[in-house]
Amino acid sequence: MKVLVTGASGFLGGHVAERLSARGDSVRALVRSTSSRAHLQTLPNVELFEGAVEDADRMKEAVDGVEAIVHTAGLVKARSTDEFFATNVGGTSNLVQAARGGRGKGSPVKRFVFVSSLTACGPSPDGRPVPRDQEAPNNAYGRSKLSAEKVVLSVKDEVRSVILRPGAIYGPRDGEILDVFKSIQRGLLPLVGTGEAKGSWIYATDCADACVCAIDADVPSGSTFFVDDGNAAIDQKELCADAERALGRRALIRGSIPVPVLMAIARGVEIFGRVTNRAVMLTPEKANMLLQHWVCSSEETRTALGWQPQVGWQEGLDRTVKWYRENGWL
Repeated sequence: MKVLVTGASGFLGGHVAERLSARGDSVRALVRSTSSRAHLQTLPNVELFEGAVEDADRMKEAVDGVEAIVHTAGLVKARSTDEFFATNVGGTSNLVQAARGGRGKGSPVKRFVFVSSLTACGPSPDGRPVPRDQEAPNNAYGRSKLSAEKVVLSVKDEVRSVILRPGAIYGPRDGEILDVFKSIQRGLLPLVGTGEAKGSWIYATDCADACVCAIDADVPSGSTFFVDDGNAAIDQKELCADAERALGRRALIRGSIPVPVLMAIARGVEIFGRVTNRAVMLTPEKANMLLQHWVCSSEETRTALGWQPQVGWQEGLDRTVKWYRENGWL
């Protein structure tokens, strides 16, 4: 099968391309002109295709001749709400429209897998898994992902689609959880507030496998599934303690960051981003997310997709630290 993977030079997209390549599929990897291709160039059966999802004409060329699409591309930080929507919603719309007449003969692609986010649902008020029909995103990123889901669903009768909503993805090549390990190495425990906010996690290769299974699964078009490792949600105190264990060292300064201090820092970072015209990760919306529960359950997903996560939380942290050290990230 020939599969287009958007965001292929990114964290999850790179793992999806790797899994598809390993099973013998032909992969067309969509990469931006500024993207690193080092990892992709080591994989067999991978064709690099330069372009951006914001370019509608280029997406028509990218889709030509492919049988399936795994759409992982998207912004996780942006300079404005408009920028989130231009890429995450507008880019998805361009790709969906191209998919409607894909394969070069006017027939749609066989399967469109859209990687959304748990943030499209919004946080869990009580720390329990959110229901699939919850639509309460409380930040610009989540709102853009929910809007992109609706774009995909608008053509589900024409393009067979599956929407995946992963929890927090971590593993080799992840830059976000890396900051937790670096903070501990510097002697600072990165706890926020009481440290009781919970989150669902999924190891990168397991999430990539869910994407691959979604291509082949016989499920109704427009089906939406959560993706997590099947274990109980992890709160921040547990996360930090487990990260210390994986690193083999304890942070010297173990107090948590008071919420007012965190918000002040986030406002300062946001102002810096505006002044320098840069997208920054830590904004007041992002800081607020650190105080909330983000919990889902993949029980239904495992049955429907015939998918089973293979890497548990503790093993995943060990593998991640090992990769960081072997590649000079830690």
